[in-house]
Amino acid sequence: MDDNGKTQTHDDRHSDAALPRFAVVGHPNKGKSSVVATLAQNDSIAIAMESGTTRDSHRYPMKVDDFTLYELVDTPGFQRPRKVLAWLQGHSLSASDRPDTVAAFVTQHSDDPRYHDECELLRPIVEGAGIIYVVDGSVPYNREHEAEMNILRWTGRPSLALINQIGSDDYSADWEAALGQYFQIVRRFDAVRAPFEKHLELLRSFGELAPNWREPLDAALEYLQALKFGRDHQALECMADALIEMLGHQQTVRLGEHERAALLLPTLRQRWQAWQREREQRLRHSVEDLYQHRRLQRQESDLSLPDGDDLFGERTRQLWGISKGQLAAAGFGAGAVGGAGLDAATLGHSLGTGALIGGLLGAAGSYYYSDKLTKVKLGPLSGGFREAIYGPLKDPQFGYVVLGRALVHWYQISQRNHAGRDVLVVTDSDGHWLEELSRGDRNGLQKSLLALSRRRFEPSKRQRLIEQLELAQQAFAQWQMKRFSEGQ
Repeated sequence: MDDNGKTQTHDDRHSDAALPRFAVVGHPNKGKSSVVATLAQNDSIAIAMESGTTRDSHRYPMKVDDFTLYELVDTPGFQRPRKVLAWLQGHSLSASDRPDTVAAFVTQHSDDPRYHDECELLRPIVEGAGIIYVVDGSVPYNREHEAEMNILRWTGRPSLALINQIGSDDYSADWEAALGQYFQIVRRFDAVRAPFEKHLELLRSFGELAPNWREPLDAALEYLQALKFGRDHQALECMADALIEMLGHQQTVRLGEHERAALLLPTLRQRWQAWQREREQRLRHSVEDLYQHRRLQRQESDLSLPDGDDLFGERTRQLWGISKGQLAAAGFGAGAVGGAGLDAATLGHSLGTGALIGGLLGAAGSYYYSDKLTKVKLGPLSGGFREAIYGPLKDPQFGYVVLGRALVHWYQISQRNHAGRDVLVVTDSDGHWLEELSRGDRNGLQKSLLALSRRRFEPSKRQRLIEQLELAQQAFAQWQMKRFSEGQ
């Protein structure tokens, strides 16, 4: 998709005439720019509550890999629709000349400041764009709206109406009855909260407006679905790399032969935590870039707690980690898998003793490390100096803290529309998504996290980690859907 962009003048793979183009029009301040921002996946489009924010029309191509799928034209709102309609009626001889009469109005009034907004919104339609007429379903329609709908019908262009519910009152049924008389298709669409599947449904509706748009819009659907899948997978790769780096990170400093290592502990711990926070923020930005959310404001609640609780606080552990019992159970499973090797080596003569021993050791190890923070370690003396090393943190819960926070952020970003302008709050949770993972998958994840925290993770196992994170991602999404269903 074009990062900067607005006007698209040339495309190597589509002729300009074949490109589906839609002018998004309507009354001022009814959500036109929000619709454009969401469907163009562009959070740079200005959206404001006051009317008159959009004074000129702007084109926003929806592009993937330099391939323009379709183009949306954001336009100013109608200002004098009844006067424009009166002019049209006074200059038309029959229904057959109505499109030409609208074109004549734009030509004659292009330099008239009184009709600047009408000319801006009608020009792309006169030039061949389809119409997306946006109304607010929370307010009743009136004569101004009827004039607008009449003008748009006079253009003779393919048209679709969207009911965008902004307020709490609901006049949608009245709107549907009225809009159905003027537009080929009428849909309800919440530009800020509509899920991705609703975007695709809307594109399918666009394809019904004109036969020559069906093929390019079907291609657009395929592109967008592939794009969503690709972004989800790339997000997993970002998470895997962050986990590998964060769980295995060490902070080091040179220490004189007679200096006491214990005195360095607070400084090293502080630097280690600062590095972890910075690395986590890089992960956040990477995921936001993937989904084209480059201008959002984000607040992570744990980092703003007034009592100073944060990523490393006990409350955060309770929220995003797993209990000691769960940790021990996962450790038992992971250890049992390793212990099974003993049973295999003895051709079964150990009667499962190997698995039992491995499980107990795994559980004990996990439980033991759950309360252990790292200490400063010293390297060998060389040239009068030793290397003081802090990290990695061998608490297995740390991996779940990092992963849980990353999944919450990913989920919120992947579900967020580009019309959203509210601050993204990375929320807490009162349950745990790990329950959606099978025991075997949980054990596999546990083994990988432990290997990372003990710096025993081989680079060749990165792909396996990504596969485990994909299962975790699916489990997290299922958990979120259950929570959403229970809240209905």
